[in-house]
Amino acid sequence: MYLLPMPHKMKIDEGFFIIKYDTELIIFEGSSCKEFNYAKLIKTDIQKIISFDLPIIKSNKAEKNSIFLQINKDLKEQCYKINVNENHVHIIGGDTEGLLYGVQTFRQIINQYGPVIPCFDIEDYPDILERGFLHDVTRGRIPTLKTLKQIADNLSYYKINQMQLYIEHSFLFKDFSEVWRDDTPLSAEEIMEFDEYCQSLNIELVPAIASFGHLHKVLSTKTYSHLCELNWNQNEPFTFVDRMIHHTIDVSNPESFEMIKKMLLEFMPLFSSKKFNICADETFDLGKGKSRKMTEKEGLHRVYVDFVNKICSVVKEQGRQPMFWGDVIIENPELIKDLPEDIICLNWGYSANESEKNSYEISKTGALQYLCPGVHGWRQFLNRNDYAYQNISRMCNYAFKYNAVGILNTDWGDYGHINFARCSVAGMIYGAAFSWNKEQIEYENINKMISVLAYGDKTESFVDIISSIAKRQLFTWENAVQYMEAYVKKMPDEEIKKYFNNIRIENVFEANQKIFSLTERLYGIIISMETSKRELVKEYLIMAKAVAIFNNIGAIIKNSMFNGNEILTSTPKETAVALEYWWNDYKNIWREHSKEGELFRIQDVIFWYADLLRSL
Repeated sequence: MYLLPMPHKMKIDEGFFIIKYDTELIIFEGSSCKEFNYAKLIKTDIQKIISFDLPIIKSNKAEKNSIFLQINKDLKEQCYKINVNENHVHIIGGDTEGLLYGVQTFRQIINQYGPVIPCFDIEDYPDILERGFLHDVTRGRIPTLKTLKQIADNLSYYKINQMQLYIEHSFLFKDFSEVWRDDTPLSAEEIMEFDEYCQSLNIELVPAIASFGHLHKVLSTKTYSHLCELNWNQNEPFTFVDRMIHHTIDVSNPESFEMIKKMLLEFMPLFSSKKFNICADETFDLGKGKSRKMTEKEGLHRVYVDFVNKICSVVKEQGRQPMFWGDVIIENPELIKDLPEDIICLNWGYSANESEKNSYEISKTGALQYLCPGVHGWRQFLNRNDYAYQNISRMCNYAFKYNAVGILNTDWGDYGHINFARCSVAGMIYGAAFSWNKEQIEYENINKMISVLAYGDKTESFVDIISSIAKRQLFTWENAVQYMEAYVKKMPDEEIKKYFNNIRIENVFEANQKIFSLTERLYGIIISMETSKRELVKEYLIMAKAVAIFNNIGAIIKNSMFNGNEILTSTPKETAVALEYWWNDYKNIWREHSKEGELFRIQDVIFWYADLLRSL
């Protein structure tokens, strides 16, 4: 029996409970709509897997041949118990959250055993109460409302109880039409509907909005460009790199705060959460332009803290608890004491070998902190699950060691958000499993469990195959974007050559042959997967093809421009054609799950490479 997160206490007994066609789903007589909805989750799964349409009734006791859902407030918050004997299934939660988690565990069991359920007892609870997942919906990919709900369903299935939507500009702000006019932003109605949907799954939907750095779209408009710390030539071509590292707001201009305040006050009421993530991270340009005199006089970190405090005052006045990213404050952690006492510092770090130093430094101040690892999908076609596992397991360990109040696992969209959201499932589950239960599972074992639970793969090899393909990304999306933008910026040839020589493009033919072999294995296990999960495979196959194509592009550039001698898997022209056919498949998948967003920016990169290949 595979269960994720792994329960703290479980005992398997002899015998079985059989779900029959006349088995009843019972909710306690005093139950609310939430309990009814949880019963419907079980009902839907049984209907899908066993084809029985079980009735849902109300009663004050567990009948024979029944699945009984009940809240018992003697249990701790978020705690649940499950007892399965030959007569009935009894799922008890300490509160509605605990009951839901019991239901989700039972659903995982139904999906593995069908109608014949082994008798067992489970007593389970979370080691960390606040377990979150952040999804970038602003730098390229903007999911449809349907997709967002599917993500929430998946988060709830693995007992994650907080979700953050990271936004820089992709909301339909009033009086900001210059900012979103070339985009397909989320509307107020979509966010409110999604917030309501998350509440039904006991997920707290927390707003996360850039309010200091990362304001490229806002500060590139004619109306607001004067509020940018650095003076930008608005006619300069767009680059992903510039968007990442520039466009900090000018804190010396009073108009800046008024603009940020206006955005926050419009955005905040859409969410039922009492938390608000102001972000305030990566303010790389602070003090380098218009605020130079101010920072020289008052000190860079003092200016930073003072502006964060002004933003926090808006959040606090609305009865919300502020959160912010800790990358700037960690340079002078004592200053965190000058921020609101209840502010939550989001301490992020994404290295596979991430140090505990920052966690220790923030804990010394007495500040509240979340530990924030990542799923390692950004800037590449397929997530590096090996890096994600190491990073997430380390950061969760630090969370326990330094008494963090929460975990926020992150899925960023740097460089246009090329990776598909569903490719982040393994990384998301690592975070769910290790924040719920501090007893960690070895990499190979948890990947087998995820293959069964998330992909319905009886061979238990799905995650291993896709992780092996991801390891063979030689000329990554990040490499491709940066190499192209070096030309767009007209960097000197020597700098471009130096950059390219730092990319390890070696044994491309061998890597691609392995990818082709792994792809064949992926096709081969489809028949061993649950029918409903088979449609997931296409996205991975499309991204595996991208890895091979871009590996070959890197080898072609190396051979043609830098005197390389790599063996190619196709000629430049053949690669250009393959790239264009791949692009057609890719954008169709994008449009199934996302709004149009900035798909055009990714297209610009693809076409630039297709044209380059034909010129070689």
